[in-house]
Amino acid sequence: MKKEVKGQIIESISAQLQQYPNFYITDIAGLNAGQTSRLRRECFNEGIVLSVVKNTLFTHVLKASENEDMKSLIETLVGNTAIMYTNVPAAPGKLIKKLQREGFAKPVVKGAYVQDCVFIGEDKLDQLAAIKTREELIGDIIALLQSPIQRVIGGLENASEGKADDEKVGAAKPAEAAAPEAPAAEAPAEEAAPAAEEAPAAEAPAAE
Repeated sequence: MKKEVKGQIIESISAQLQQYPNFYITDIAGLNAGQTSRLRRECFNEGIVLSVVKNTLFTHVLKASENEDMKSLIETLVGNTAIMYTNVPAAPGKLIKKLQREGFAKPVVKGAYVQDCVFIGEDKLDQLAAIKTREELIGDIIALLQSPIQRVIGGLENASEGKADDEKVGAAKPAEAAAPEAPAAEAPAEEAAPAAEEAPAAEAPAAE
């Protein structure tokens, strides 16, 4: 490779590292044409830039970097190397896990630089796939802070609703005022039967 071409590639890698704060160092050797095409399509859909690089050139870029932590990834630059650049920390990790569930043997994570931290080894895949963005973490913190307040508000609302229900039940009950008893109807006074007129006494016959 000509020196000019190497210089251009090194500049391109450096520009990618400046543009994207996170990158995964992976091995994609052994994928067939169809699988490679699928991988590139999935990366494009997730906003991931996939680039196959020469270990010597990527090593040159890392050595020239002022980031001492990043230099520790040089040990992972062995064999086939493809870099996955991303703005979303967990995106490559989630994509790799998804492809593995579908039967893909590759990509395999060799190392990663995510959120200013270095990860080395394939066993870090689950950890990488679970990393949240700063915005997601802030959202979680806000939700935690709001949770006690929401419980208090919910308790107050439930208490208020219970009180309102009791008042409705009380209002629905008719007042049980004792109805005054109707005075008993007086039986009509029995009319006194008129005294029977005495029949006139029969006069005794005069003696002769």
